[in-house]
Amino acid sequence: MNQKITVYVYTFITTITICFANDPRVIKPSSKPVRLFTEEELKRYDGSEDGQPIYMAIKGVVFDVTTGKEFYGKDAPYNALVGKDSTRAVAKMSLDPADLTHDTTGLNEQQLESLEQVFTNTYKAKYPIVGYTSRRILNEDGSPNKDFKPEDQQGFSVKDEF
Repeated sequence: MNQKITVYVYTFITTITICFANDPRVIKPSSKPVRLFTEEELKRYDGSEDGQPIYMAIKGVVFDVTTGKEFYGKDAPYNALVGKDSTRAVAKMSLDPADLTHDTTGLNEQQLESLEQVFTNTYKAKYPIVGYTSRRILNEDGSPNKDFKPEDQQGFSVKDEF
C-alpha cells in the first residue's frame, strides 16, 4: 500500500514538474541587462537579418520575440509590428501602417483594455523584457521621466540607464 502511494506521489510530482518546466507562461528572467533603445536602434531588430534577435515594443517596453519567429520574422504575418513601438496596433489589433506607432491618442476604453490584456497575458507572460524605449524613460527634453516605473525585471536599475 505504501509503495503504491509513493509511486502515485512520485508520478504526480514528476508530471507537475515537467508541465511547469515547459510552460510558456513561466518566463525565466533574461540574463542580459535591459537597455534603453532609441527608435533608430530598435529598427535594427526588425527580423530582416538571419541570426539577429527580433524585438518589438509595446507601451515602451521592448520584448525579445525571437522565439516567435514564425509570427514576427521576415515575411511572417506580424512582421510589421517588430522593430518599433507598436502599442496602437496591438490595442486595435491592426496591421494598418498608420497604427504602427506608440501613440494611443483617441483609443477607446475597449481598445485600452485589450491593450492591457495582450500586454500582460501575452507579451509579459511569453517574452523576455530586454529594455525600454527612450520615449518611455525620458521626457521630450531628454530629462528623466520621474513617473517611469520599470516592469518586474531582474537586474534592472533606473540609475544604470541615466
